[in-house]
Amino acid sequence: MKTFSLRTQDAKANWVEINAEGKTLGRLASDVAVRLMGKDKPSYTAHVVCGDKVIVTNCAKVKVTGNKLTDKMYYSHSGYPGGLKEINLKDLMVKDPTAAVRHAVKGMLPKNKLQAEMLKNLKLYAGAEHNHAAQVNDITKVGA
Repeated sequence: MKTFSLRTQDAKANWVEINAEGKTLGRLASDVAVRLMGKDKPSYTAHVVCGDKVIVTNCAKVKVTGNKLTDKMYYSHSGYPGGLKEINLKDLMVKDPTAAVRHAVKGMLPKNKLQAEMLKNLKLYAGAEHNHAAQVNDITKVGA
């Protein structure tokens, strides 16, 4: 028996919609990362982007446990002296709720050239509405 290896042109992506309302940030991110990688499919191949296209709605209503809203910090640096910026999770959720979810999902994807391709298949929305009505017949709703 030969080992199965999926080719890039044979990979088919389905559309999956996940409602983030009331879900814990880390558990949501790990579920989304698994679907983006395609690890939930029997045809998973590590060197091919074979995952689904994932739409996450209600990112503003995701919950976190403990004191993470005030204690969890996100850092960025401009590259210049004194260019370190920091923002806590509470302020980030007010500024851009999708940024926290994107950061969490990105951290759970593999650190290789496929990471950027997988992140292109992730669509995040702060509210319940999204503009992917054309794919509405192909969308599988999860956690609705």
